[in-house]
Amino acid sequence: MLLTPEQLFAFLPAAVLITLSPGPDNLMVLSLGIARGRRAGMVFGLGCALGCLSHTLLAALGISALLAATPWALQGLKIAGGGYLIWLGWQALRSSGSTLQQTAGSGAPPSLARLFGKGLLANAINPKVVLFFLAFLPQFIQSNEHAPAQTAQLGVLFTLQAALLFGTLGYFAGHAGRWLNTSPRRGMWLDRLAGGVFVALGLRLLVSR
Repeated sequence: MLLTPEQLFAFLPAAVLITLSPGPDNLMVLSLGIARGRRAGMVFGLGCALGCLSHTLLAALGISALLAATPWALQGLKIAGGGYLIWLGWQALRSSGSTLQQTAGSGAPPSLARLFGKGLLANAINPKVVLFFLAFLPQFIQSNEHAPAQTAQLGVLFTLQAALLFGTLGYFAGHAGRWLNTSPRRGMWLDRLAGGVFVALGLRLLVSR
């Protein structure tokens, strides 16, 4: 069963507003784009967006509901997600701030594939996104008989609009970062800022209920 026009017109504006509202993914893409350039911000944002596909699959198969009903599993996922964000922040805090200068000098981006993977994993193991998909997507399902198929379509649609918006955010954040990141010392402090954001988000996830 394909989504109806009524479902699309109701779902897309809500999805866009939620994606644009201040949240962990937005902050991570923004801080990384400013610190490490627009390509890094766009690629990390694309990874964050495509991480939603894992939550779509979990929701469509009913595994999200099982996780939500299993406190120890959700707690384990929260510890893994928070710890991973703190680790990413620690890596940025230790950075020399030379990423953008190396990129400009060599013409080769510093491991964009790794940045994509980090964004993908940061979103995929975030238990708050698991619960969000479990609560948000069913509101737009019209027939319980075809609920898994509709859930999958809604999740893919959410992922596509998130990829577009996060990519745009990463591009403009990187554009601003190119102006700010004109010296190794300034670049170092921008990396420190990005690292602080990641650590703060990780700690927030760990202490959240």
